[in-house]
Amino acid sequence: MPLDLASVEPSNSAILVIDVQNDFVSGSLAVRDAEQIINTINALLTLPFALKVATQDYHPANHISFARNHTGKKEFDKITIFPPAELVAKRTPEDERPLEALEQVLWPVHCVQDTTGVAFVDGLKHEGLEVIRKGCDVGIECYSAFEDPWGLTNTGLKDKLRNKEISNVFVVGIAGDYCVKSTALDAKKHGFRTFVIRDAVKSVSDEGTEWTEMTKAGVEIIDTAEELLTSKIFSQ
Repeated sequence: MPLDLASVEPSNSAILVIDVQNDFVSGSLAVRDAEQIINTINALLTLPFALKVATQDYHPANHISFARNHTGKKEFDKITIFPPAELVAKRTPEDERPLEALEQVLWPVHCVQDTTGVAFVDGLKHEGLEVIRKGCDVGIECYSAFEDPWGLTNTGLKDKLRNKEISNVFVVGIAGDYCVKSTALDAKKHGFRTFVIRDAVKSVSDEGTEWTEMTKAGVEIIDTAEELLTSKIFSQ
């Protein structure tokens, strides 16, 4: 199916580079072959997007998602987590999002604040990109670049996009079945036309269910970065 870029212009488009960090490429939670997408992402970053954003997982050492912080639990076990009471108490009356319990995978320690693992990988041309940090709260996991699953905290990304009058977002990075997917679904939910570029994404699992889930939600999948790189719309 031909790529439909109707209404897409550089002036109303942003690229979101998700979590291309040392720990996800060669460190404690490395995604297989993640280094293979770096050159593709760099090529996309040469296009004249109105806004270019890079996210960082940015956890405190005692983060709830780390297996070592749960007695008797092993890496990749699952637990049930609940919204932190101190943040629930700050909710505004108009916020009606349900505060249900969520399943949480327990991960190896990764992307801890002020460590080498949290840094962008060597080779990623991240100079000049706006940086959004997520997962900073001890008691909340935040896969999405926009907000946590309960909507109790947000990163400011939605406002940043709105202030730049962005209508279209292009999502790339790591991992397709976690942070890329969550970011794309939230972008679509917030009213942005959302694209994910398949050959600029690496996932943890080979199952591929994330692509079906995103497509069902209305996210548009671009098979290759070359489709954008050769598009007249983005020619400079």
